[in-house]
Amino acid sequence: MENIEKLRAHMRQTNTDAFIIPSNDPHFSEYVADYWKCREWISGFTGSAATVAVTAEKAALWTDSRYFIQAEQQLAGSGIELKKTGLDDSETITEWLHKHLNASATVGIDEKLISIAEYEDLQNSLLPLQLVPVTDPFATIWTNRPAMPEKKVFLLNSKFSGQFTSQKVQDITNAIGDTKDKIYIISALDEIAWLFNLRGSDIDYNPTAIAYAIIDFPKLHLFINMSKISSACKNSLAANNTVLHEYNDFTTFPKYIDYNKTAIINPRKTSVYVHNILKKHNLKTEIEANPNGVITSLKAIKNKTETGGFRRAMIADGIALVRFWIWLEQNTGQTKITELDVSAKLHEIRTKNKLFKGESFETIAAYAEHGAIVHYEPTQESNIEIKPEGFLLIDSGGQYLYGTTDITRTLHLGTPSAAEKRNYTLVLKGNLALSMAKFPKGTRGTQLDMLARQPLCADGKNYRHGTGHGVGHFLNVHEGPQSIRMNENPVTLEDGMITSNEPGIYIAGKYGIRIENLILCKPYKTTEFGEFMQFEVLSLAPIDKKAINKKLMTKDEINSLNSYHEKVYRKLSPYLNEEEKQWLQKKTRKI
Repeated sequence: MENIEKLRAHMRQTNTDAFIIPSNDPHFSEYVADYWKCREWISGFTGSAATVAVTAEKAALWTDSRYFIQAEQQLAGSGIELKKTGLDDSETITEWLHKHLNASATVGIDEKLISIAEYEDLQNSLLPLQLVPVTDPFATIWTNRPAMPEKKVFLLNSKFSGQFTSQKVQDITNAIGDTKDKIYIISALDEIAWLFNLRGSDIDYNPTAIAYAIIDFPKLHLFINMSKISSACKNSLAANNTVLHEYNDFTTFPKYIDYNKTAIINPRKTSVYVHNILKKHNLKTEIEANPNGVITSLKAIKNKTETGGFRRAMIADGIALVRFWIWLEQNTGQTKITELDVSAKLHEIRTKNKLFKGESFETIAAYAEHGAIVHYEPTQESNIEIKPEGFLLIDSGGQYLYGTTDITRTLHLGTPSAAEKRNYTLVLKGNLALSMAKFPKGTRGTQLDMLARQPLCADGKNYRHGTGHGVGHFLNVHEGPQSIRMNENPVTLEDGMITSNEPGIYIAGKYGIRIENLILCKPYKTTEFGEFMQFEVLSLAPIDKKAINKKLMTKDEINSLNSYHEKVYRKLSPYLNEEEKQWLQKKTRKI
């Protein structure tokens, strides 16, 4: 409550009746550096997605079903009411504010932490309340605020990226079309990292650096903490027609630009702060034609070097998973192993690879009933012992110089029941159905989503999350614009796109099952009926066979699983010792 009272005191000083605190940073990153964990500081809730609203007397936090249990525990005694989004009777932020404020009230929000599009939507829904963009109040009320990240950056060699910055600028130019008298403003950190082949570690799991960038065709401006950049890196960037500036100098970026030029912005990725700078200097703006962003669309289609790197990353990750699984089998029931032990051991084994650069997200090691919590992450408070019985769901991934991995395996540590076998096999059938899909060029992920759900739906079951998300190349493990989910997404699946394939089922209070591989979209064949596409399964790790009910599987599904396991053994065995080879041979034996 103390932190909320500090905010309320600031609100009184600035004549603000309410304040909204999202989970964003100024670059709208999925994960944020400690410096921008304002919502966590104000509420004590550590989940990655939530929004808090505070009035003079009330406070509430909105989060989704992934975090209901965690939020209830962490908000207990805080005076902050939990609002569960996604439920039919859930009260929205705007409804809550209308209920607790009079019609002439003002609502503040940090101008750096809300996009132009979000601001306009929120402003309209709050009327007649007045939404006011303000300068970061936490700069004054958060006395022990963590420092801005200052970790060093490095350039990703073209042998890993497959493309120089100059080529990428040309691709952006071609995609936009007329760039005469235009500048292009970039706020998203993964887009900046991709464009400059620049990687950092300012944010957990995402190998990015805090920065802004502007393309003043063909010149580049990069706004970044200069102490992060070595002399060699500075020279390489300069050779790529890049002018370097301090990160905080972005406030005055118009002085480096011809005022007669027009700034191309994406309102979903550009903050009100940036927009206010443009308005202050009377720079004309133009809404980007591509709603997903030109760079997002370009980087989603991996080049041959990148796809080759992904295949290398899968071998490295597959070796780690084999060695982890062997360790787990040898120790479960012999010594005490907890969910956190599982996470730590998997991380330890991955670090044996010299090109491993960290995890791509926090490992989900969910045993028994914890597996039913879709995005469960073990904590010291929730940590439980792994026993030689029941399901253990492990969703993990690594960042390697040559690619990013994301893989889920659900292992049965005892003797599965008939019901457990049925549910496990239905999830496996969905995973295989999507993997085997052949489809016309121009197909959207929404059109394929039902392939993964059908076996479960035929049994009157389903899962509430998406089936697939895009994956970055040694970048964010979750990236757009493509997806495979029930919600409509107009983006088509193109040659070179890498997406996850992760159907699941969650039995509350008992267990969860999810089987996930990464899949590469590529050409299948061209006939008189047109062009057709298919998927290549990239992930390389055995799928647990213990809980399979073979009677529920078709001949094609059995052949597909056997073929996949043959590939896993062929690709991984050359890197294993004899004991490991024998173990893998058993795990990949035909069913």
